[in-house]
Amino acid sequence: MTAQNVKEPLQAWITTFAGMAINLCLGILYAWSMWSAALTDADKAGQPMSGLNQGWTYLTNAQAATPFSICMVMFALLMIPGGRIQDRISPKFGATLGGLFLASGCIIAGLMQSYLGLIIGFGICGGIGMGIGYAAPTPAALKWFGPHRRGLIAGLVVGGYGGAALYISPLAKYLIANYGISKSFIFLGIFFATVVTIAGQFLKTPNEIYPDGSYTPPAPKCAKTTKVASAATQHDWSAKEMLYSWQFYALVFMFILTTQSGMLMIANAAGILKTAGAKLPFFADNIWLIVAYGGLVNALGRVGTGIYSDNIGRANTYTMNCLVSAVCLLFVPYAINTQNILLLFLVVGNAYWQYGGGLSLMPLFTGDFYGAKNLGINYGLVFLGWGLGFFMAKLGGSSKT
Repeated sequence: MTAQNVKEPLQAWITTFAGMAINLCLGILYAWSMWSAALTDADKAGQPMSGLNQGWTYLTNAQAATPFSICMVMFALLMIPGGRIQDRISPKFGATLGGLFLASGCIIAGLMQSYLGLIIGFGICGGIGMGIGYAAPTPAALKWFGPHRRGLIAGLVVGGYGGAALYISPLAKYLIANYGISKSFIFLGIFFATVVTIAGQFLKTPNEIYPDGSYTPPAPKCAKTTKVASAATQHDWSAKEMLYSWQFYALVFMFILTTQSGMLMIANAAGILKTAGAKLPFFADNIWLIVAYGGLVNALGRVGTGIYSDNIGRANTYTMNCLVSAVCLLFVPYAINTQNILLLFLVVGNAYWQYGGGLSLMPLFTGDFYGAKNLGINYGLVFLGWGLGFFMAKLGGSSKT
């Protein structure tokens, strides 16, 4: 093997698309609203359910939100040990372990048929699985590519998580309607365990294929991408070294901003369309359209942002995304008041794009600043900004009058 490869080997792309497949399963978080809708009824809270859902008890809205919130906390926290597993053991082990935790969580939730079962299963076990599993594929894939191509790769891998909303929500809705809440959890648990375990076996880092450390990612072929590559560090920082740098705290703050603004819009998108489309029966009766549309734009935003960050730089991309998003958000009240549905979809879509783009940019910033060797644990620490951003958005949403 030469000092620097001419092009990436096939294994680099196998790892990338295996990572995308894994994230398409871990995106079950987006389907929680389907179970929440089936479980909640303000007038029947505490009463037993019947029919396909016999054995379950109706929940309040606050109760239904708790497993989701716990899942988010566990997800953010477990990214740190998940990253360490990816760096020190192997991404294959991390992905498999994460998939098994997620699957067991779904099955526990389905079998226990209770509020406690949802907390233990979906909230705790599911969150652990998502955190460990999500930490595995992106760093593994990025290690195969030079900085000038990592935007595309990060976008493809994390785009799987965003794209999960396109199929998991309608699939969960179908399963709940035809087989009940319990069987929907159990079926998806078995399905995810199978897919993630199989896909996880194809995740490999360069050091696993070239244990002598001889693999070097290909260099950029044009001046435009050379600029992006030259901005990347040549030193692999440890997590301890990273914590002593001001850039780490800047990245966490940036993550908080992109997550908070995106989550606020995402959480209220359906309600906004319901208000704006009050006099338009088609939209008032098909609120799901904006959720599906948002999921598509979320996925495209992850891939698109990654691609143009390879060409214009990470900082320029982040600044552009934030500025365009800020301008679009100013038009939200106007779109609602005038019932301009086209404008509404434009500004809401931009929020989804910006949020998805942030999830592509943050691992790229982390790799550029601190190197690829310890990217798993380092990005796991930066990812705490996502968890903080979620809760700040939740507090902001709950404080509305």
